[in-house]
Amino acid sequence: MQVLSGAHGTPVAYGAQAAPSVPGVPGTGPRRRAGTAGAEVPCATTGAHVRSLTEGLVAHGLRVTVCAPYGSEQAYGFTAAGARLTEVGHPPVSPAAPPVPGAVPAFASLPGPLHTDTDTVRALRRICADADVVHAHGPHAGLLAALALGSRRRHVPLVVTWHTRAHAHGAHRGVARLLERRVARAAGVVLGATTDLVDLARRRGARDARLAPVALPFPEPRPDAYPPPLDPDAAAKVRAEIGAVDRPLVLAVGRLEPLQGHTTALTAARAWRDLEPPPLLAIAGEGPHRAALQARIEAEDLPVRLLGRRDDAFELLAAADVALVPARWEARSLVAQEALRAGVPLVATAVGGLPELVGDAGLLVPYADPEALAGAVTALLRDPDRRAALAAAGRARAACLPTVDDTVAHVLSVYDELVTAD
Repeated sequence: MQVLSGAHGTPVAYGAQAAPSVPGVPGTGPRRRAGTAGAEVPCATTGAHVRSLTEGLVAHGLRVTVCAPYGSEQAYGFTAAGARLTEVGHPPVSPAAPPVPGAVPAFASLPGPLHTDTDTVRALRRICADADVVHAHGPHAGLLAALALGSRRRHVPLVVTWHTRAHAHGAHRGVARLLERRVARAAGVVLGATTDLVDLARRRGARDARLAPVALPFPEPRPDAYPPPLDPDAAAKVRAEIGAVDRPLVLAVGRLEPLQGHTTALTAARAWRDLEPPPLLAIAGEGPHRAALQARIEAEDLPVRLLGRRDDAFELLAAADVALVPARWEARSLVAQEALRAGVPLVATAVGGLPELVGDAGLLVPYADPEALAGAVTALLRDPDRRAALAAAGRARAACLPTVDDTVAHVLSVYDELVTAD
């Protein structure tokens, strides 16, 4: 949660996760207080957004306090972004484990869940006591912010950014819907990272729901939208290390869990065995589904390798012939954006925010359709001209994606609008 107070404001980010630093946006005028609640789910892209947003707000002279779960500062360094930090929720029973070597920050999990208990709400109420605006990232954080503000919501606008959506089942689906409805109606403005999230907020009763330019910072500063290609020797070394020297490399990056669509990718890989040479599907990431995936790879003798946690995921991506995003739902997929920027031909599912993110710069296929997935990858591997065209289209598309500066400027305009109206 980000709280902005005083003449230049104080943001507070709750449950957020850090990302690399980004430059600030050129100046604006003085601002009143505001507050921002951060992410409560293990979604690093949300945390990366909140951290970069915090840094951009600080660059505008706002004083920022970040409210996050215990262990967040050690893992993500919010104070390095210029924020004050307040850790809330339940302290860990044992000391927080250090970051796992080889983990990619863009795909790491949050240090811990947020808890809707009286102690947390009480702590947030104290922090937001002099806020002029509160900005929450995610429905759970939005609920905490709404509870903390209470009747003060009539005078303190609440902004909620929805970065992702719940994938609940059974009774949990009803609970998730109630949570979304409560938060959507409590918010003065709901900012959706994708059009379908904006539509969802409106269906849940949001008074004002808007599409937001949610940009994600990348692991290294980019002087422009065209990162230099991976050195051929470096690419050859990367491919040799994972066994893709004389064969095409298809790469997927993401947590090993059912919603990521890796099962569909494994089924599609069966069809690639007939290609000459057969491509290697490499999956970078770790998660609870690893044992099941590995067992199937071995049982069916699939041309697939699970790479586990990697600290060179983006180097792997730049060395790949095709990038794969087979997920059930994605908003502003970091993998898809990095593939576009690196000029790597992309095959992704036509779900969530992927169609509006990718446009015609990649091949889109239905979710859970292994035949369509296999056919799209096979067609690309057999057509170097098509791969080259998509690489060029991807770089051009990346140049049009919103920047962190765009995101910060948009959020500041929303704050100004709400504070002025109040």
